[in-house]
Amino acid sequence: MNTASLPAPDQTLMHREAGEAAAVVSHQLSDNASRVKAAAERLRAYRPRAVVTCARGSSDHAATFAKYLIETQLGLITCSAAPSVGSVYQRPQQLDGVLYIAISQSGKSPDLLANVERAKAAGALTLALVNVADSPLAQMADLVLPLQAGQELSVAATKSFIASLSALLHLVTEWADSEALRTELRQLPEALARAWSFDWSDAVKALTPVHNLFVIGRGLGFGIAQEAALKLKETCGLHAEAFSAAEVRHGPMAIVGENFPVLVFAQQDETRESTESLVQEFRQRGARVLVAGEADLADTLPVVPEAHPVIAPILAIQSFYRMANALAIARGYHPDEPPHLNKVTETV
Repeated sequence: MNTASLPAPDQTLMHREAGEAAAVVSHQLSDNASRVKAAAERLRAYRPRAVVTCARGSSDHAATFAKYLIETQLGLITCSAAPSVGSVYQRPQQLDGVLYIAISQSGKSPDLLANVERAKAAGALTLALVNVADSPLAQMADLVLPLQAGQELSVAATKSFIASLSALLHLVTEWADSEALRTELRQLPEALARAWSFDWSDAVKALTPVHNLFVIGRGLGFGIAQEAALKLKETCGLHAEAFSAAEVRHGPMAIVGENFPVLVFAQQDETRESTESLVQEFRQRGARVLVAGEADLADTLPVVPEAHPVIAPILAIQSFYRMANALAIARGYHPDEPPHLNKVTETV
């Protein structure tokens, strides 16, 4: 492991760009206000029978967050499309009366474009969440919400992922016409700035020497666990696998033993009791468990206290990004230059 030629943690593009998330979200909420209101009005009039998401990579993890957010706040069944069904198999889908949400940083991946085109032809109302406002995806979709994240140079998406989550929350807040969520949304930029300041150096120390770990979340926090596991792979060279706090007991638990590392994301909602029970079970097996949450447990990583359950996962991934950037360097990796990866992956 050679860290001599690597930048200091606060000198990377990943650090700089992730640290911009609070300002990005503040700008996005202001600039997108009229677009989101118009989109919400159209959706209330459209009354979709279901929602389908289409995305890859970090954007697909945002889609996981969207599933739990839409189903818990609006009661609409939400599922993820397999992009290859439209782009490779080229099979038509029955999507009349469906809201079809495509999420992308670049807006030019061929498989997403093929699926949005087919979804429109199949009768769906299409909505794009995209960072490049003049991209082919933005031009194709019926409704567009720009992520407003600005240029992102680091291969690892950070501020654009958080911008995807905030855009989804903004849309659902107006669609549900929820004053309670509006209050939380207004506080999000300030809370993100606070989350960025937290010290997760205990996680850096614990994870620097390891080779494998589980990343656990549940409900609204599961997409964040997926995103964290991906970032640990691509920036830190660490084999991390994300599991639901419920699903991990169905098989994966068999490999958890003495000193096996586990990172748990928890939020203060109906999933709290089962998540804390799982943490205790991991520890009974001798696992080294780190908990990002307000749980009254040892080895707890600091989070913004009393955050609303729909906001808490967004704040937790902001704190995680700072830790992951430092962890990459501690492990001898340059977080801006993951091997074998490009910023834009154009999957067919």
